[in-house]
Amino acid sequence: MDTREHFLQICQEQCCTPLLDEPMSRHTTFRIGGPAEFFLQPTSEEQLVCLYKAAGELGLPVHLLGNGSNLLVSDAGVKGVVFCLGPAFSGVELIGENTVRAKAGSTLAQLCRFAQEHSLTGLEFAYGIPASVGGAVYMNAGAYGGEIRDALLCARHITPEGERGEFPAKSLDLSYRHSFYSGKAYIVTGADFCLSPGNRQEIRTRMEEILSRRKAKQPLEFPSAGSTFKRPEGAYAAQLIDECGLKGMQVGGAMVSEKHAGFLINAGGATCADMLELIRRVQEIVADKTGYQLEREVEIWQ
Repeated sequence: MDTREHFLQICQEQCCTPLLDEPMSRHTTFRIGGPAEFFLQPTSEEQLVCLYKAAGELGLPVHLLGNGSNLLVSDAGVKGVVFCLGPAFSGVELIGENTVRAKAGSTLAQLCRFAQEHSLTGLEFAYGIPASVGGAVYMNAGAYGGEIRDALLCARHITPEGERGEFPAKSLDLSYRHSFYSGKAYIVTGADFCLSPGNRQEIRTRMEEILSRRKAKQPLEFPSAGSTFKRPEGAYAAQLIDECGLKGMQVGGAMVSEKHAGFLINAGGATCADMLELIRRVQEIVADKTGYQLEREVEIWQ
């Protein structure tokens, strides 16, 4: 029995049927990406642990998919297993007077709305970020002057060995678009957030203001991964790209947004190759004209 057949047998034993050669373009906000060899949506944490351990023992590469934002997948697709934390890993609850617990598959929008409904402030900045809670913790997502680390109390995970664990926020090495989990084979399964009492209507007003600013300034009508580049020290990526006259620059279906230069968008039929080449050209031109080296924020699966 070869590795593929063996893993399929284990999936069958766990009553979890994988999608084979599933196009990743269906699961990323870029709407780009070739087939995943195995695409799995576990229905419980126990099932996730079992299949994650099995994939590792069989030497299959493992990828964890959150909301599919901040991700660019190769046109050739990805070998191994893509675990998607679907409905079974979604849910938000109040576990203390000011403490909110969220499963990793919940969206930030769900989390923010829950906090607002319970008159808790501290997460308004995250409203509109197209990420799952797990993905937001993984990269310490942030916007409009706030970051996940500002409210994070602790995070729960599954280790590369398949063991469950938990880290307090102070142990997660949280910095700009980085956490302890970044680049490691841990699966974030949930997180707790410590918030503050607030006025429900004021919180809602602030969330709506932030969402309105996003709609006005960002090309939400096109597939993208959000901000393509990290903010360089002492400058803003979008401003540097704009000053270099790169708005509207295009490679195939990939284009620098004319609305917000920090967004590289899929203007129609873009491939991963198109997007990578556009990223390379933008980095090269900005470096030549300004001296700033733009670091990619988008994660790439190849």
